Amino acid sequence: KTGKADMAINFIGKLYGAEKQTKDSDAATRHRTRQQISVPVLEQFHTWLLKSQQQVPPKTALGKAVNYTLEYWPELSRYTENGDWPIDNNPAENAIRPFVIGRKAWLFSNSQRGATASANLYSLVESAKANGKEPYSYLSWLFEKLPGADMEDVEALMPWSMPD
Repeated sequence: KTGKADMAINFIGKLYGAEKQTKDSDAATRHRTRQQISVPVLEQFHTWLLKSQQQVPPKTALGKAVNYTLEYWPELSRYTENGDWPIDNNPAENAIRPFVIGRKAWLFSNSQRGATASANLYSLVESAKANGKEPYSYLSWLFEKLPGADMEDVEALMPWSMPD
């Protein structure tokens, strides 16, 4: 027997299946595939959500999930408009997970300035990792550049601006 939650998971599986097909494709191909495959699936999913909203009690876990999905529908489906946009923000979520864990440790910093400095350093390290740079190399490069840097051109100091 297929339940309502299984139906939602099936729609989501189809969307991620389309993404998997274009994982190594260029943005134009990914956009075309999204228009041909993902947009029709999203339309079916949206119709199903609207119907389910009328059938599922809103205080149940499924009712809350349906209402949440409908509330954020424009944001959740916007990725189909551009082949460069990811279907989800999992890389960002994974990058901040250690930060959330570290936040508990920063409660025990000796001062507000110390906690802020730790958080800023952590942000630099995670940004370097997210851009495929070894954190120590990036920080060394950054600290060499900072004294003579034009603070109006912050972009030049970002990890993606560091030469390989």
